[in-house]
Amino acid sequence: MTEKTASHPSTQLIHHGYTPPADFQAPQPGIFKASTVFFPNVAAMRQREWKDKSAYTYGTHGTPSSFILEERLCTLEGGKHCVLTPSGLSALAVAAFAVLKTGDHVLLPDNSYGPNKSLAEGELQAFGITHTYYDALNPQDLMAKLRANTKMVWLEAPGSVSMEFPDLLQLVRICKDRSVVTALDNTWGAGLAFKPFDLTGDGSLSVDLTAHALTKYPSGGGDVLMGSVMTRDDDLALKLKLTMMRLGICVGPNDVETILRSLPTITLRYEAQDQAARKLAAWWKNQTACVQVMHPAIEGSPGHANWQALCAPNGGQGLAAGLFSVMLSPKLQQKQVDSFCDTLNLFRIGYSWGGPVSLVVPYDIASMRSEWPSHLQAGYLVRFSTGFESPTDLIADLQQAVTHCLNI
Repeated sequence: MTEKTASHPSTQLIHHGYTPPADFQAPQPGIFKASTVFFPNVAAMRQREWKDKSAYTYGTHGTPSSFILEERLCTLEGGKHCVLTPSGLSALAVAAFAVLKTGDHVLLPDNSYGPNKSLAEGELQAFGITHTYYDALNPQDLMAKLRANTKMVWLEAPGSVSMEFPDLLQLVRICKDRSVVTALDNTWGAGLAFKPFDLTGDGSLSVDLTAHALTKYPSGGGDVLMGSVMTRDDDLALKLKLTMMRLGICVGPNDVETILRSLPTITLRYEAQDQAARKLAAWWKNQTACVQVMHPAIEGSPGHANWQALCAPNGGQGLAAGLFSVMLSPKLQQKQVDSFCDTLNLFRIGYSWGGPVSLVVPYDIASMRSEWPSHLQAGYLVRFSTGFESPTDLIADLQQAVTHCLNI
């Protein structure tokens, strides 16, 4: 039945036969919204396969919009297969559930993203998957903690909050020698600071998969949650897709549209926030209240040489995102540090990063680590994320807050 043979207006509208001309091109791709996907006939329904993206079967398995975003992200990071998840943390969870099973062991850096540690201590532990934390700046510690049943090693470059940059190549090589899956949280690097699937530049060394919080730099607006998991391995890709299917994990088309619109400007935004962060970090090095600056591109920061070798191998500036932390003097009191954060006008107090507004968060680093890291000075850690405000204005804001609150 079509609108020509139907008599009732509602039936005519639902089964309207008009199809617009196909030759339409614009800067942004069209956004397709669907739970139900139509099949032309029963034979097509039975023959369609969603796992290789050759056809569409149901909204949770992808639409043209989500396929476009996945392929563009593969271009950005150098992967071959990509799945989209509703948040950065869900990307970490999908990666873990796709690889690990009861009886397996997973290693995480002690400076890894807090919710990933909570996942290991919660759901994974409850499912009979054990975990151990290793020192990301000590490859020998990783080697010593690998077990016969270790199936996965998480990597972060740099570490969460305290910003240590590991010898990523050495860590990956150790895992490759033991045939252990390497999973990198690539949110900070975003596919721009270094290439996770081509760490040496000659195609000889690669992580097995990456997880990326698209909430940060791919979005850039601080207004959408999404994650991705990527790999170049066909077998791993199938495991990821099946895990997604079994758990019913998918993303909304409006969020896909937001990321697609922002993605073309990611290099401009990343570089601008990187340059601003370096100016602010350099300013902090000259402040009496600051005893340590943690920024991978700043000399003296934990793992700086590792960042330089991977991200600026030819002596250039390299890239280092818009995120850094400072350790404020232990001579201060916590209430002074909190008051400093409250007194800032342009920096807003809030989690996440990569958006247009600069952010600040004080952290209790001792509660986030197995023990106090030997490479960190004693004191109070405060993390900053640069937005798109003028660095001159941001420094002026820091100065007034330091003057009012951080007298030693």
